[in-house]
Amino acid sequence: MATIKDVAREAGVSVATVSRVINKSPKASQSSIDSVSLAMKKLGYRPNAAARALVSQSTNTVGVLVADVSDPFFGSMIKAIDQVARENGKHILIGNGYHKADDERHALELLINARCEAIIVHAKGLSDEELIGYAQEVKGMVIINRHIPQIAERCIALDNRKGAYLATEFLIRHGHKNIACIASSQDIEDTDQRLEGYLAALQDNGISLSKSYVEYGEVSSDGGETAMTNLLSKSLNITAVVAYNDYMAAGALAALDQNGIPVPSKMSIVGFDDGLIARFVHPSLTTIRYPIEMMAERASRLALALSKKQDIEDETAIFSPTLVRRNSVASL
Repeated sequence: MATIKDVAREAGVSVATVSRVINKSPKASQSSIDSVSLAMKKLGYRPNAAARALVSQSTNTVGVLVADVSDPFFGSMIKAIDQVARENGKHILIGNGYHKADDERHALELLINARCEAIIVHAKGLSDEELIGYAQEVKGMVIINRHIPQIAERCIALDNRKGAYLATEFLIRHGHKNIACIASSQDIEDTDQRLEGYLAALQDNGISLSKSYVEYGEVSSDGGETAMTNLLSKSLNITAVVAYNDYMAAGALAALDQNGIPVPSKMSIVGFDDGLIARFVHPSLTTIRYPIEMMAERASRLALALSKKQDIEDETAIFSPTLVRRNSVASL
């Protein structure tokens, strides 16, 4: 196997010149580039990526920390980040955190140790203080779907409270007052913010409901199905439901179908996220659009700019959700 010394000998230049050519140094002359490139091709020499990184202090990688890469929501996020990375001649490394502090910490430290130039972090388990510490260590780190006041300029977030408020208010405008909430059982800020939005919309419209109208479940279709079944078991006079996300809403639809309750004529339901599933369940799901692709693109460009110490334009840091009207809501 050919070495860098063999390439230097074949090209008639020094090892340092070969290194400059490999790492695309502006100090490399065109004649050196031509002779070294020809020698590498002739000898079948392929530069070692780790060696290139040591010389250039760059691995040309962007790190991404998500909860679970198998979740389509995070698939959309990763795709948007990858597009920006490719535009800038970089590749991505992905770590799963599963919304657990230990897993998030381990994955994030692996990305840091891999010397990613920029890192986009979706973390719900780690404390604000720990994320602030990591942000001080990694100049190109950006937090997505979370707002930390001390590093607000490094955060790209969604107004979750507003989204749940919009969903609940939309049902109220259609004449519904007995509106249940299928909430997440996860101990994360999204759970609290969306529940706050639901309760605020009820209060602002003079509607008072007991705590029995809120049912918690795992963030999945199974969790939504169980939560909806539990709500029906309480014999409450429910006419509409606000769900934590589209998967839980889809599970609720299944439970309603099993119990012979047609949607939307007897029960209206609104989801959250506007994922692919929202369009393909029956009836198609009225939901709240989570602009994750736009947010991920913004986070990627911000992270790369920070990593290069470039000037950053004052752009949107907190995105607003919007209502998507489909067929799962009817007037009472």
